[in-house]
This record gives sequence, structure tokens and C-alpha cells, in this order.
Amino acid sequence: MNILMVCLGNICRSPLAEGIMKTKLPEGFFVDSAGTISQHEGEHPDRRAVKTAANHGIDISRQVSRPITSQDFQDFDKIYCMDIDVYEDVISKAADEGQRRKTALFLEAAGNHENAEVPDPYWGDMKDFEDVYQLLDRGCEQIARQLQSRSL
Repeated sequence: MNILMVCLGNICRSPLAEGIMKTKLPEGFFVDSAGTISQHEGEHPDRRAVKTAANHGIDISRQVSRPITSQDFQDFDKIYCMDIDVYEDVISKAADEGQRRKTALFLEAAGNHENAEVPDPYWGDMKDFEDVYQLLDRGCEQIARQLQSRSL
């Protein structure tokens, strides 16, 4: 199963989500990340995201930002979006209802329906990155359980 994590620039939230999810899923799952804008294309994740992940034993330093493409809708079984704006942007790129159905808000998919948006820590400090890490970690745990139970 192929899973894509998507945020705005693909330098903070989705690289963290990619790195975390890779630690939660067994072989046979492929996890990647992308952004809805190409402003940071070719860049590594934000240094604060890299440091936060490293503090938890996860290396995301070699990830490279890229924008989501129409091919991603063919290549990925699940596309998880970090916030509503990202979700709406991704949905607008989908070619049909099948592609739209494989796209979801990350926290809603994880069972958090009260606040379905992962806040963007870009303008914040290290505490904001840590808070986002913890939110993503809990969400990835829930989604990983769901995905593994469906693939049995």
C-alpha cells in the first residue's frame, strides 16, 4: 500500500508525518510526502522539523520537497492532507471521484473530528514543532493500525 502525506510546502508537517509513519508500518507499505505549492521544491525539510524528528530518533534530513502531481493520484492508495486548505487544493487536482475518495484530512482519518487540522508550525518555534510532532505521532499510530487491519 502506498501512502502520501501532503501539506503546503512539504518542509514541515508532511515530512514529519512521512518520517513518523515509516516507523509505524511494516514492510510492504510505501510512504512519501508532497506539498501543494512548489516554492520549496528540491529543498530539505525545515531545520526545526529535522531537529524535532531527530530528537525522537527519526532521520528526515534527506527528504526532498516536491509538489503533488497528477501521477500521485495513480501511484498512491491513500492521500492524507494536513489541513482543510491543503485538502481542498488536492481535491481540486483529482481527475475523478475515485481519486477524491482516496484523499482525506489526516486528523479526521485518525479519528479526531473536533479539530481536523494539523497546525502549521512554520512561523512558530521549537515548541510548536514538538506539539505538531506529538499530534502527528498519535495520528500516525491510529492510521497505521487502521491500514494494517485492512491489509490482513
